[in-house]
Amino acid sequence: MRTPTTPGTTDSGPSRPGRVALARALVTALATCLAAALAVGPATARDRPEPLLPPALSEVLNPFAVAAVRDGVPASFDENVRGLWGPAGDFYAEPALDNSMPMGHLLKSEPFEVIFNGIKPAGIRAWRTMYVTEDVRGDRVVSTGVILLPDDGADDSTRPVVAYQETNDSAGARCHPSSQWSGGAFADASAWFAVGPLMQMLGEGAAVVISDIGNDADPGVHGVFAGRYAGMALLNGLRAAYTVPGPGLNPDNGVGLFGVAGGGVGAAFALEYQPWYAPELDIRATMLEALAVNQRNFLDFADGHLGSGFVLATLVGLEAQYPELDLDAKLTPAGRALADVFRDSCQVPFYFATPFVPQGLLFLDGTRPADRPEFQAVFRENTLGLGNPGNDPALRPPGRVLVSSCVADDSFMVVTPAEDSRQLVEAYRAQGVDVRYHGLECGNDVLLTDPYRWTTELFGMHAVSWLMEEIR
Repeated sequence: MRTPTTPGTTDSGPSRPGRVALARALVTALATCLAAALAVGPATARDRPEPLLPPALSEVLNPFAVAAVRDGVPASFDENVRGLWGPAGDFYAEPALDNSMPMGHLLKSEPFEVIFNGIKPAGIRAWRTMYVTEDVRGDRVVSTGVILLPDDGADDSTRPVVAYQETNDSAGARCHPSSQWSGGAFADASAWFAVGPLMQMLGEGAAVVISDIGNDADPGVHGVFAGRYAGMALLNGLRAAYTVPGPGLNPDNGVGLFGVAGGGVGAAFALEYQPWYAPELDIRATMLEALAVNQRNFLDFADGHLGSGFVLATLVGLEAQYPELDLDAKLTPAGRALADVFRDSCQVPFYFATPFVPQGLLFLDGTRPADRPEFQAVFRENTLGLGNPGNDPALRPPGRVLVSSCVADDSFMVVTPAEDSRQLVEAYRAQGVDVRYHGLECGNDVLLTDPYRWTTELFGMHAVSWLMEEIR
């Protein structure tokens, strides 16, 4: 006997309307569980009495974020396939460049539908872009990126702009923001780290510009760790964003830079280059957190610790812009094999696959990467806080600057030495920059006793409201 079906189902399972309703119910339940989980510690809904306290729960689960999750729907099978393999057509095919094209020249753009790990959040309008930027040698190259705006009915010409450089540490193709926000790069850590701050920014009505630091679909190795390259890509992505048809961004409105960890390096170099490279951009505030201020110190600190895999990954990313590193000539067969994996992959899970491995073991002569004399010039070129060309005091980094880091190296998540961030603050102060330092309690005891604070500060969410107040 045939068993009667309930509304919204078929004999073979839920119908499409039923599946959508089920997905919405699951997503809503997830949001409810998240709210309950985040309610541990100081997460009561309250007004923010001081700008750098952990964000109130009402800021994290703001009306925009709740609606984006509640009203989102699952992507179809075809949409997920397109997300993994890239958009239809040849958007990522690079046109020929010539010397008449200025930095930041928009080559092409198109709207797209946001898909994040199989879910299509509601209320977000998005465009992908391709534009002209330059490499560390000053040669014209192509980069891609995305622009995200809330569909909140506001006049787009009134929106402040946040140039958000994610913790994008992947050297492989289709691992970058263009893929992350259009259905690709499943489970990439940098995208998950970006969700919270991004929902806060969009919830406050900002337009968010994110660079891929190169062409997302370029099959070659991506030099995301090269600070000059990343900083130029961010600034030129901003220039291009103002000429994209559709978003209608206004260059007279304030701009904020926001970068955490790997993204903090690109944001900081953009901050340092802006006065002499892109003075027309009205950068009013910058937030930098947990960044590798000094590449040599970072590699020395991470070597042999939990984040040891990032040492070789960083060298692979630097080599893409500094071929003189010539890693294969120095690595053992095992080291070359691991480097090849990093060259073709996203950071998750591979960069975490070799914790605690002393990196000197991967080199033929056993010398640790941080101590290799032939690497030091590249490390110095990628050190922050050294000043502008000619050390002109009139070209100091603009606006107000917030540097945030753990006050001590006492967390398993710490991969950059805390002292380097404080030294960057002192270097900026010596240059006359309006900078402040905010130390974070990152210890494992804080993770256990106050996971809400630990998590939101790890992602930089404590500083979003400060940034938005500064750039309005």
